[in-house]
Amino acid sequence: MELFFLALLVLAMAGALASGYPVAFALPGSAILTIALASITGYIFAGDASAFFAQDGPVQWLTAGVTNFRGVYWEVERDTIIAVPLFVFMGIMLQRSKIAEDLLVTMARLFGPVPGGLGISVVLVGALLAATTGILGATVVAMGLISLPAMLRNGYSRRLATGTICASGTLGQIIPPSVVLIILADQLSNATDQAGTLRLVDFKASTGQFIMPTEFSITSASAGDMFLGAIVPGLVLVGLYVAYILAAALIRPNSAPAIPMEGDFDRQFAARVVMALIPPLALILAVLGSIIAGIATVNQAGAIGAVGATIMAGYRLSEGRRGCYTPAIIAGLSLLALFILLATVDLNIRTIHGAYEAIGVTFAGIAVAGLLISVAWSGWRAYRTENMLAGVMVETAKTTAMVFIILLGAAMLTSAFRGFGGEELVKEFLTTLPGGFWSQFIVVMAVIFILGFFLDFIEIAVVVVPIVAPILLSDPSANVTAVWLGVMIGVNMQTSFLTPPFGFALFYLRGVAPPDVLTTDIYRGVVPFIVLQLVALGIVGFYPPLVNYLPTRTSLTGETAPPPRNPRLQACLEQHLFEQYDRDGEKIRASIGAAQKLDTGYLPKKVREKLTGGMEKAARTFDLVAQVRRASVERKKFGETYQPLHTVIRRVNADERRIDREIREIRTTIRRMGRDADGAAALRHEIEELTKLRKRTEARRPEGGKKMRRRYQTLEKKETRARRTYRRNVDDAYASVTTLRKMLAKVAALEEAGARLKGLPEILQTQTAKKAGSAIREAERAFRKVPGTYDLRSGLSRARADARRGKSGKKRAGKRLNDVIAQFEREVAWRTRAARELDSGLAAYEAVLRETIGVRQLERLPSRLAKPVAACMSHHRDISLSF
Repeated sequence: MELFFLALLVLAMAGALASGYPVAFALPGSAILTIALASITGYIFAGDASAFFAQDGPVQWLTAGVTNFRGVYWEVERDTIIAVPLFVFMGIMLQRSKIAEDLLVTMARLFGPVPGGLGISVVLVGALLAATTGILGATVVAMGLISLPAMLRNGYSRRLATGTICASGTLGQIIPPSVVLIILADQLSNATDQAGTLRLVDFKASTGQFIMPTEFSITSASAGDMFLGAIVPGLVLVGLYVAYILAAALIRPNSAPAIPMEGDFDRQFAARVVMALIPPLALILAVLGSIIAGIATVNQAGAIGAVGATIMAGYRLSEGRRGCYTPAIIAGLSLLALFILLATVDLNIRTIHGAYEAIGVTFAGIAVAGLLISVAWSGWRAYRTENMLAGVMVETAKTTAMVFIILLGAAMLTSAFRGFGGEELVKEFLTTLPGGFWSQFIVVMAVIFILGFFLDFIEIAVVVVPIVAPILLSDPSANVTAVWLGVMIGVNMQTSFLTPPFGFALFYLRGVAPPDVLTTDIYRGVVPFIVLQLVALGIVGFYPPLVNYLPTRTSLTGETAPPPRNPRLQACLEQHLFEQYDRDGEKIRASIGAAQKLDTGYLPKKVREKLTGGMEKAARTFDLVAQVRRASVERKKFGETYQPLHTVIRRVNADERRIDREIREIRTTIRRMGRDADGAAALRHEIEELTKLRKRTEARRPEGGKKMRRRYQTLEKKETRARRTYRRNVDDAYASVTTLRKMLAKVAALEEAGARLKGLPEILQTQTAKKAGSAIREAERAFRKVPGTYDLRSGLSRARADARRGKSGKKRAGKRLNDVIAQFEREVAWRTRAARELDSGLAAYEAVLRETIGVRQLERLPSRLAKPVAACMSHHRDISLSF
């Protein structure tokens, strides 16, 4: 019966949507109605309201839906969708202030003389508007009103003209900032958690271990990651569109003829081009650049975009009037002043120590006031001009409310879908498909593509993604990133705006197209661009670094970058370092040899042994690298033979777990029904059949599988031990020299801390035990700031303890203090000499080791290494043999 109510849920939702019922109410309404019917039916026919749910009951699933409601707006960590109203405001403000029209007219004149130039200009303007507005309807309507008549008037094919405008208008759904990407990031954040749980369960079942290595966990995708990941695919799509239009113009010149230039390329035209292009490009740089550089979060970047759009609208709406650019000039000068002050003065009020900082903070306050005045002035202009600001705010509120209420409704629908076992059904269907991950992925992409014919992107994102994303992300054989999956789904969903019969871009263009442009012309015109979108989907799917590289590199170079010791980085970091050892091995060995010749005989025994031992470990690094490589080659070579067998074994294990789960569910149903109830005998017979099926499944297990599994695990452990030995070795090698150099750098601090020592014996004899103990404690604290003074502090601590034990204790304390003073003088002597004679040689030695052998000990990954490591991590790595 669960399947019946699951089908009823889907049909109720589809019927409500097909009848034109608002999506925001169709989703939760169908869920609540189906849950109510299932509970009433179960109570009437089975005496249990929970009888027709896969697990739990109606109260639990309704409560889960309400909890999901709250999760949309209540969870502090879930702040991604706060950016939605900010970017929507930015887009509507720029559209209503005629920035789009200026771009279209200017670019059309600029590219017109080129074959297909008008079509190319439409694509480029669509890309620019996508990066500034992202508002589908506004972009298509604007280009339909301005460019379509010009294209038809100059002999462009109706199909090419309409297809170009529709396709260009949809670029805003994949080129950031995009509401689609923000919603996908929000949905994928939850899907990633579920996928991590599924992968952990798989790891436990496969290996018997309860703790999964960190490098096997799944990383979530923030909205910023999605923006960065979508930049290159968006540009690929733009390039395909431009190439197609140019090819069409060259192959069939009559379909996209060149347009003669009206006027001259004079200074006036150049000024118009600059004023039309530079402000939008500056806004794109401010919004996306702040995210890429790690200066701002997505929400903060949205605020930057909203403020920038308001300032641009302020001068555009007052064009031709006196002082129309004054607010923009004030804003520009204020920002320039703030950048200069931030680069030259510490603007933290708490750290003001003199007149210089005070003057800097004062000027910064003046600059901020100027920026606020310019924003308020521009906002007032927008409000005064046809009450445009109020209209923008109302449209922003409507769009934001639509997005949020659909998210709320989808939360209840997802809860009901899981309550009737839909998630398990989808999981079982996908995991039983032959071909592994890629067959699952292709099926999901095909379903999303087909749903795009009928549903909006928000409905697909909030209904389909939470169900299928955890299954795809948890698969260790593909080990795809959440960013890549999100961008692939985003590019696929972009087709929903173009696909007949319900593509929104088609309706928008139909509404403003001349009567002689037939609907069939529009439908047939978008077909090549749909094919191009699928080609782009294939390119991005075939080469994941197009998506993964920018987010990965930004995460490795940002303020919150993980340290080089992070387990996720080790495989790629070591791959690059091993290659660097091959290139620079002689240089590194020469540096180690030169360091070993330094005179260290006067150093204390422990310090000398640690330093020379570290140098020996540095020299041993190359042998350990060879051991790691041999172990890795042996494991990979055996893995190539074992991989097909392991795939079969994993499939058998999955089938056995599925059968066991079905048997448990049937037994639970029998317990609820009672052993003598009608239908119990049939269910017991079904258990018998499933038991036979399990035996047949067990018979499919290849012979020798366990032996080969043990062999692979042995080789894997051997490689793991070799890598751990290498890592401990290089860590100790570099730590030995850095520890000594830190000690030598603090000679002055050591002498300053030791100044307290000489008076301690007298204080011990003349003062009370309490005061003497306090004085010793102060001296002990002074040494805490100096590295390598543990023995001195230990001696002082013991002397302080003895000082409390009467006369005999004071005598012992005095002896200990004299020993500490003598030891201090020896420390100062050898450190002073080493700082003079050794430090320069050690500095040269450390410089060679710093970004090679010692890179794991650094706080941040050097930018020189971040690039190749990010490029390596951008590829998906099959880790299924570890499961």
